Amino acid sequence: MSVSNSEALCPYRLVLEHVTSRWGVLVLTELLDRPYRFSELRRAISARGNRGVSEKMLTQTLQTLERDGLVHRDAKPVIPPRVDYSLTGLGREAAEQVKALAAWTQQRMEDVEQARRAYDEARAAS
Repeated sequence: MSVSNSEALCPYRLVLEHVTSRWGVLVLTELLDRPYRFSELRRAISARGNRGVSEKMLTQTLQTLERDGLVHRDAKPVIPPRVDYSLTGLGREAAEQVKALAAWTQQRMEDVEQARRAYDEARAAS
């Protein structure tokens, strides 16, 4: 796989985008609990959010996180095929950080909403 221009210029920023993307956050935090099969993971993520994740988007997210070394894909040679997804050590570390950030936003949401109201009121007055 070739390295994109944005990867070459700022590789850590691209990883940060992958980890903090809408589906990246949900995949990482869900996999903190245990390994999942694809369909189980899709259902678990859909149960957490307002909208379900499409197969295509979940596949892309898992592939991206696998490429970054955060997710391990274990394909077992059985019929029907069985593929399990789990976090690597690096992935677990990233997921813990994302989980902490999510907890902080939940704890401070009232302050954020107050700041937004103050901002909107000031903009409306000017």
